[in-house]
Amino acid sequence: MRSPVAFARGLRHPEAFHGHGVRGGFFEGWYVKVVDAGQDARWAFIPGVFRGRDGDAVTDEAFVQVLDGTTGRSWYHRYDTSQFHASDDRFDVRVGPNRFHSRGLSVDLPGIRGEIKYAAPLDGWPVTLRRPGIMGWYAWVPLMECYHGVVSFGHSLLGSLDVDGRAVDFDGGRGYVEKDWGRAFPSGYVWMHSNHIEGHPDASLVASVAIIPWLRSSFRGFIVGLRTAEGLQVWATYNGTRERHLRIDETSVRWSMEGPAGVLELEAERIRGGLLHAPVRTRMHERVEETLDARIRVRWVDASGRVRIDSVGTSGGLEVHGDLNRLLAIGAR
Repeated sequence: MRSPVAFARGLRHPEAFHGHGVRGGFFEGWYVKVVDAGQDARWAFIPGVFRGRDGDAVTDEAFVQVLDGTTGRSWYHRYDTSQFHASDDRFDVRVGPNRFHSRGLSVDLPGIRGEIKYAAPLDGWPVTLRRPGIMGWYAWVPLMECYHGVVSFGHSLLGSLDVDGRAVDFDGGRGYVEKDWGRAFPSGYVWMHSNHIEGHPDASLVASVAIIPWLRSSFRGFIVGLRTAEGLQVWATYNGTRERHLRIDETSVRWSMEGPAGVLELEAERIRGGLLHAPVRTRMHERVEETLDARIRVRWVDASGRVRIDSVGTSGGLEVHGDLNRLLAIGAR
């Protein structure tokens, strides 16, 4: 179990590692996305660690997952936990010969290797004492099932990757970094992201809604951040936003909400994706389909009634997973 001092330090640094001193029932992973200037090459790398038990068996492992957003292929590379190293006060993660940090990434994996540097500082979700990051005041609750952090809404790229002997240039491309940690992923959730919103080069969207265990019950919790050149707009359970509707079918997710920042309407197309591993209580389990080629319609009307964004986000990440019937049935908090 983490000490109170380590927990408080983690609140100040959601981008850093939260697992020092935790022996079991814990996972942590960073989602590192890179897209080239033409949006022809779209890759996500997920370094992380899992510590758990399945009966008498120890199921600890470190890993680097890889998703090729162009083809939908995915890979899961396992490592011994002795090959995992991460800082508890900054974003700096090593898994075997692979490193991911605030200045870039370097990978040495079967079929893909190279180095990409970040040409601009990372632009994370603001951290304050009252609201330490995207979780708001829920970040102060020590027994949440899953915590979330946005390390960077967007940053420019320099460098290249060698993919199966072919050089892929990422100069002028755009990156994104977020992360999760805790005991397990929610039993049902929707997550979407795009920082390629047509006509709004500085805009970046991240949105998630999930089943949140709470005491002896649960509720539907949600967090949406829309970063623009004018600042960060937030629609969330913790700031008085109410959902107008949430509809999920085989082809799309339609979601509308109203809060202090006005009305936000999202519509994401469900397109095929790659199969990624996600943590359950006892082990990493192959179960989550994710795409990097979703199209996300974004319409934001501010509190004064002015249409601020009415556009489409491309190269979008989208996960729709788990007990969706329950997710839709339970009430939002």
